[in-house]
Amino acid sequence: MNNKPVLLVIAHGSRDPRHAATVHALVRRVRAQRPDVRVETGFLDFNVPSVQGVLESLAVQGVRDVVALPLLLTRAFHAKADIPAVLADAPPQLRIHQAEVLGPSPLLLAALERRLYEAGLSPADKSSTGVVLASAGSTDPEAIAVIAEIAREWRHTGWCAVRPAFASAGSPAGFPRTEDAVRELRALGCSRVAVAPYVLAPGRLPDRIVRGAAEADVLADVLGPAPEVARVVLERYDGARVPMWRAVSA
Repeated sequence: MNNKPVLLVIAHGSRDPRHAATVHALVRRVRAQRPDVRVETGFLDFNVPSVQGVLESLAVQGVRDVVALPLLLTRAFHAKADIPAVLADAPPQLRIHQAEVLGPSPLLLAALERRLYEAGLSPADKSSTGVVLASAGSTDPEAIAVIAEIAREWRHTGWCAVRPAFASAGSPAGFPRTEDAVRELRALGCSRVAVAPYVLAPGRLPDRIVRGAAEADVLADVLGPAPEVARVVLERYDGARVPMWRAVSA
């Protein structure tokens, strides 16, 4: 009998069908890496099954232990407010622990580089290439600070320069859009400019990153089901298995 907690991957959801398709592709890779772990997917909005629906179904099936993993790259509003609120309404017989978000992680930097190399760059290009680390954006100071620190850390791995950029119009003033960061790197003298979307799946804001990358030489794909991302998911699962977030009700 498998007594391991069920891994519930919680995705944001989107009207764009590419979003759910990418999430499901990532979950399939997670299952392939750890066939001994039951993995389910729930969405906060727009797509089915909903997180609440999955939790109710697990309770009916007699599941008791669940690790709820936010499929998010930073700890912003969804991780701090939306997801805890949904988990608080879960069936009382479930023991739930909310795992940490995926980022930051060295594995995600490796996934970013994988996508850049798949788009045509090579390790020999690093010293002459400026990279725009293009995220969806946030108004959360913690999330913004994490993106800026990732850009600084990544710069030290050999790239000509790395600049963070934000797609959301809701990000604080003074933070560049993708197109602004591309022009900044051109002015800095980088021989080529690449845009690396620090997003998990396609959608409205990732499409804005694509439009902002029009003047770049290289545009990488979203992180999606990169094997490194699947490994981070499982690292967060393993780190969250004990202690559980809520005890079984009497």
